[in-house]
Amino acid sequence: MKFSPFVKSLCVGLLAVSSMAIAADTVAKKADPARGEALYSSGDAARNITACVACHGPAGNSTIAQNPKLSSQHEAYLVKQLLDFKGPQRPNPVMTTFAKALNDDDIRNISAYLEQQAAKPGAAKNKDTVELGKKIYRGGIAEKNVPACAGCHSPTGAGIPAQFARLAGQHQDYTAAQLTNFRSGARKNSAQMVTISKRLSDDEIQAVADYIAGLK
Repeated sequence: MKFSPFVKSLCVGLLAVSSMAIAADTVAKKADPARGEALYSSGDAARNITACVACHGPAGNSTIAQNPKLSSQHEAYLVKQLLDFKGPQRPNPVMTTFAKALNDDDIRNISAYLEQQAAKPGAAKNKDTVELGKKIYRGGIAEKNVPACAGCHSPTGAGIPAQFARLAGQHQDYTAAQLTNFRSGARKNSAQMVTISKRLSDDEIQAVADYIAGLK
């Protein structure tokens, strides 16, 4: 059976709202950051849970450009992403397997632990594109109907808990990859980002990703 683009968009939107509601309910329960730290740092071999630290670094400060920094990220946002990895909205060969091994308590505890960790700053690397990245982040691209990133993620990249991620200092490669995934439809768990990313060129994605890396 084929569905119209409107119906498909409606279904995606409903799934996104549903995952946000589940995330909010999960976060509302009391978390145990100490248990989260134990799982993050050591995993749980008996339950086939791999330690997060191997890919995301001590205290969430990843040094691998393809793997996101998770330190200081909003607890509610992290909960939502881990729940989304379990479903069709954000498939990932590594994270989907990992997320499915976690129960709601695990997700809440790990997310609470990471939110408490201090983030190490990043830096923009391409001086030739920093002004373009700054323009897009702070003012958008009016002629392409691209809104300013700062409107949702704040001028400093601090973001808004639950809905909008903290971006400050994030690896350029990771941010660029996620914008590209939103644009292609490989990542579907934010209707806003799918729409916005489709209006960005490769050069614009790279420029704004590099600028974000230098936000503090």
